[in-house]
Amino acid sequence: MNLASIPSPSTGVIELGPIPLRGYAFCIIIGVFVAVWIGNKRWVARGGKAGTVADIAVWAVPFGLVGGRLYHVITDYQLYFSEGQNWVDAFKIWEGGLGIWGAIALGAVGAWIGCRRRGIPLPAWADALAPGIAVAQAIGRWGNWFNQELYGRPTDLPWALEISEGPNRVAGTYHPTFLYESLWCIGVALLVIWADRRFKLGHGRAFALYVAAYCTGRGWIEYMRVDEAHHVLGLRLNVWTAIIVFALAVAYIVISAKLRPGREEIVEPDKDAVAAGKADEKKDEKKDDASDAPEADATDGDPLTKDTPEDGADDSDPLKKKDTAAEAADKS
Repeated sequence: MNLASIPSPSTGVIELGPIPLRGYAFCIIIGVFVAVWIGNKRWVARGGKAGTVADIAVWAVPFGLVGGRLYHVITDYQLYFSEGQNWVDAFKIWEGGLGIWGAIALGAVGAWIGCRRRGIPLPAWADALAPGIAVAQAIGRWGNWFNQELYGRPTDLPWALEISEGPNRVAGTYHPTFLYESLWCIGVALLVIWADRRFKLGHGRAFALYVAAYCTGRGWIEYMRVDEAHHVLGLRLNVWTAIIVFALAVAYIVISAKLRPGREEIVEPDKDAVAAGKADEKKDEKKDDASDAPEADATDGDPLTKDTPEDGADDSDPLKKKDTAAEAADKS
């Protein structure tokens, strides 16, 4: 008999008048806002502009939600497309089911689009957001607590999680793997912040450190879970995914440190300064074009410097006309 345990909520929905507030969705939303807030502070500290992180998150978050849901549905397709299941449930994201691997992968595509539109490097933006993503995951995992899902093996430890009878679950006390992962993600966030300050990580290495550290914890936590999952060579699919992604993240850190040591000096160009620079360049080009043009004759158009006709060529002088007439009379 357990002397202490963690109770699960009787329902995952809080009724706010006519509006149902689902605990899973609420945790995801709060996590996103916290991640953007932390990322914005780090971005500004790196020399970026306030609001840039949020502007890019407008692209990254929707892509991430779609990617997370796709990964979950594809890897657990039997929950939606096997006999007796309703495929429409695949769209009910509020009932749980987001794969972090798909969320990060497709979210990165959305972030790349946003960064490209703002003219900033994606690795620098990812470095700024990395601890915030870990904190967002820590908050989001409590959505699993509301839905009574993703728990571990049965246990009688004082911090065991109480699970009630329901669809695809048996009442009892289990390892609260959602809590383990939540605490692990907080540790990952603190690790990335410390390492970034200590080693001045740049060019995506802070983000890669977050990925590697998260995969380390996800591997052993995933191994404890008892929910249905596909297995490859005796290991759950997500364990293999964690191993592969961990290796890729470590390889990136090593190779990136050799090719591009240090961190970016400028993470976000000043658009006004860039525009002013382009304007100055156009002015310089116009000056160069003007200096290359052929010079006009300095005497053209100057009545004082025009060549005068030779003797007898100027018929407009009345005195000369009189002298000519007198000479003609003498000869005659």
